[in-house]
This record gives sequence, C-alpha cells and structure tokens, in this order.
Amino acid sequence: MSIRTRFAPSPTGYLHVGGARTALFSWLYARKHGGKFILRIEDTDLERSSQESVNAILEGMTWLGLEYDEGPFYQTHRFDRYKEVIQQLLDQGDAYYCYCSREELDALREQQMADKAKPRYNGKCRDSADQPERERVVRFRNPDHGDVVIDDLVKGRIVVANKELDDLIIARSDGTPTYNLTVVVDDMDMGVTHVIRGDDHVNNTPRQINILKALGATLPVYAHVPMILGSDGARLSKRHGAVSVMQYRNDGYLPEALLNYLVRLGWSHGDQELFSIDEMIALFELEKVNVSASTFNTDKLIWLNHQYIMSSDPAHVARHLAWHMGERGIDPVTGPALIDVVKLQRERCKTLVQMADESLYFYRDFDSYDDKAVKKNFKPGVEDVLQAVWSGFDALADWSAEPLHQVVLDTAEKLQLNLGKVAQPLRVAVCGGAVSPAIDATLALLGREKTLDRIARAIKFIEDHEN
Repeated sequence: MSIRTRFAPSPTGYLHVGGARTALFSWLYARKHGGKFILRIEDTDLERSSQESVNAILEGMTWLGLEYDEGPFYQTHRFDRYKEVIQQLLDQGDAYYCYCSREELDALREQQMADKAKPRYNGKCRDSADQPERERVVRFRNPDHGDVVIDDLVKGRIVVANKELDDLIIARSDGTPTYNLTVVVDDMDMGVTHVIRGDDHVNNTPRQINILKALGATLPVYAHVPMILGSDGARLSKRHGAVSVMQYRNDGYLPEALLNYLVRLGWSHGDQELFSIDEMIALFELEKVNVSASTFNTDKLIWLNHQYIMSSDPAHVARHLAWHMGERGIDPVTGPALIDVVKLQRERCKTLVQMADESLYFYRDFDSYDDKAVKKNFKPGVEDVLQAVWSGFDALADWSAEPLHQVVLDTAEKLQLNLGKVAQPLRVAVCGGAVSPAIDATLALLGREKTLDRIARAIKFIEDHEN
C-alpha cells in the first residue's frame, strides 16, 4: 500500500504550532514510508476563510520546509463533487431532507437537557415526504445498530455505539456542504490512507467512518494526537503566547529548531533531544506518540534554538540572519560577511533577533553610547589609553585578531594597567556598549577604518565631556 497523508488546515487564521505539529507528523510519516504528503485547504467556511490566512499557511509551510507532493487543493473548488455525493447518499437512502426549524431544534434540545438526556436530533424527518418548496437541510442517516470500531494508532481501540450518534447535517439549507461531508469526500477521492490530526476530532471520526462506509470507500487508518497545553494546563492559546508559526521566524528561531521542538512535543526516542530532519524521518513512528497532552515550554525551545545556531552550518544560519538584518534596514554588503558574524556571535546569541541586534555596530555607526558603559569606562584620563591603542592599531600592517590582541596587551603593559582597563573602554568606543565578543575578533571583523574612526570619535567625546 502506498502511504498517503494529508494536512488540511482551515484558513480562518494563521498556521499555529498545533497545526504545524500535525503537519510535521503527517509529513514525517509520509517521508518515512516513501509516501505522498497532500496539502488541502478546507475553506468552505466562507464567512471566516480569507486569502490572507491561506497565504499565512502557505508561507508557514514553506518556512518550515514541509514541502507537499500534491496540492494545495481547495474545497471551494470542489462544490460540484460534494453535491454529487450528497445526491448519491439521498438516492441510496443513506441521507434525507430535514425540514425542522431552528426553533423546533432549540426546543428539542432544551427538553432533552431538562430530561437529563443526551442532546441529539430525534430523527423526526427520517421518513418525511419530499417537500422541495420548503427550506430544508440534508442529514446523513446514521446506522441505528452496531458499533464503530477505530483502531487508532495513538489512542488504541475506540468503540462507539451507533445509537450514541445522531443524524448529522451534511448540507445546509443553501446547499453548501458541511465539514463532516467534505472531509470524507476529499479523503476518499484523494486516496488518503492515514488521517493524522488532533484528538479534538475524535468525536467526528465515527460519523465520518459511517459516511465512508455508506459510500463504499476504503477506510483510512486514524491517528489522533493529543493537544498542546500551556504552562497552566489549559489548551495552548494566544494568552500563552501561542502565535503564528511565522512569529517564531520573526522572534529569531531557526525553522529546524522549531521542528525539533514540535516533534518532541508528544514523541520521543530514548533520551535524545536533538534530531536532524533525516533522523526525525528515520526514527518517527506514530505508535510512539504519547497519549497524554504535552506542555509547551518556551525556555526549552530557546535552548534548542541556541543548540542549532551553534551547530548548524554558518552559511545556513547566515541566510536566515540576513532576513533579520534586512528588517533592521541593514544591507549586509556594507559590512563583514554574515557567515563571519555568525561564527563570532553564535556562542553568545540564543536567537537570531539577539544576534542581529548585537551585530548592528558592524554595519551601522551608532549615534550614542550606552549611559552605564560611559559612566563606568569613559572616566577622565581614559582618552590617553584610547590614543595609545589608536596609535598601535594605526601602525599595524596585518589587521587580524592576533596582532590586534598584542597591541591591547602592549598598551596595558606600557601604561601599567590591567587588561580590562584597556579592553573595556575600547569595546565601548567601537561597539557603543560594554558587551561584545572577544575584542580582538570584534575589531578584526569591524575593520581598520571603522575601528580607527570610532576610537577617534570616542576620544573627542571624552574630551568634550571633560571640558
């Protein structure tokens, strides 16, 4: 059997981490078994669906690298097919027209709740004569007897009695199909073999299986993965910081780090924490997904991101860093190669936002110095220290870390100062603040002209503030 999985988001918002994890699990399963991964846009909610949300989903999938083999397919392009299947179910006697008004259904529900019975449609119109002149919906005629058995790859065997299921609406009064109908037709037509989705869909599955059986379709295998929770145990939401996948890009995460974090939300392989994409594909199994919900931990994600920044090919990190520099109005060609910036900063920076913000001085002159750094390091007389360093640098033929470091050492020895009394004022002079990578490597990357100009400017700044 050729494995075919699908990711079927509704374009009523952005691609969030829960949806991204579902997409990842579906993608991994298809890749592991040499199958196909399908992207389907379930956009039949015409009031809430938007092209902006579609674009956000596609952008998120692209950034994560979850390439799809088929699609994107849009349900709004398939209305004729859904009408055809609805008519087939009507002709077979597996569906019927329902004429009950909203008021009747509300009254029925209220009475059932008062009687402490399970609210459900009572089948009043199951045997009604066709009345095409009246407003009507189409309901699926659910079997009255027997059980629906789901051998879920994550949750195990689930058995639901058909008597617990009511006759759900499969076409609204305006003729548009409902979710439970469209998803069944799409999975059937697209040959989906494995439906991997959140366990909030478990209640839909028995109904969808009964529709599939009525259509004589081959049933897919189901795997319902648990929800992702916030730190307070509630379902992950915006108030927990659950945002668009692209917000994680904006916040400075590498896509591989987010994928690694998501795959570990509910799945594990021993005590291993870091997985390459190839390792994820090789090791992932749905049967190893936890049944219980997972808690989102931002601190763990930041730790993972730092591991990826440190261990990934600097050229790869640089490509992602370039976007962040562009967001800050920086053209990377105006300074050192971003690969060299990555190599210099990767041990210190946990996100690409931090790396970009702390590397601006390589590309752009700053207008002011950090106040605390000035008070601590630009004390009277330090201009003489900076002048001595400037003279030593100006005489260098080789502008690289080792000779630069030697100038700093020689200056400290000549002026009988500890190294920090030379390096820290120098750091503030060339970077604007008291924090940077090793000063010799920083100066080497900054370059001769910018270094000498900034030291001279700092000397003038100190002299002006002494007078």
